[in-house]
Amino acid sequence: MKRPINKETLIVSAGVAIGLFAIISGFNGGSTGRDAQRLPAAIERMTPGPGDQVLQQSQIFVDFIDGYNASLTIDGIALKTTRLDELSDNGATPQPGAQVVIPPTAIYDPGNYTISFLPQEGAPIERLTQGTHTATVLYWKLTDGPEKSRSFTWEFKAD
Repeated sequence: MKRPINKETLIVSAGVAIGLFAIISGFNGGSTGRDAQRLPAAIERMTPGPGDQVLQQSQIFVDFIDGYNASLTIDGIALKTTRLDELSDNGATPQPGAQVVIPPTAIYDPGNYTISFLPQEGAPIERLTQGTHTATVLYWKLTDGPEKSRSFTWEFKAD
């Protein structure tokens, strides 16, 4: 003999199935980290990221995968780039504990494939004014040179 369908059990089962579907869809559709920032494959991480809110003296930092060089532009100001390996007077590696004067420019670290800029006195940008800022990083493979560069532009806000 066939049992009649209990409408209450059917409604509860359908509700549970819809709830599980919504949860699974949410996990699959959510994007965080790199995916949310839509970073190019050559960029491992960056701060501030697209849409981030930072303090006026915050450092702008972009970390590339191995083999890339870069330059940085903030709010339409192309920043001069200084390589870390060019900071000593004679090109030699400084002795441990030696003082090295870091100029107020964008700093490219060829050992770690990073470029950074810290707003400071004497720099083209002494502080990030309150509001939205636009940054562009121009990057290229060391083997290709700047002629084959690509760019990534993003906006962030300063308080």
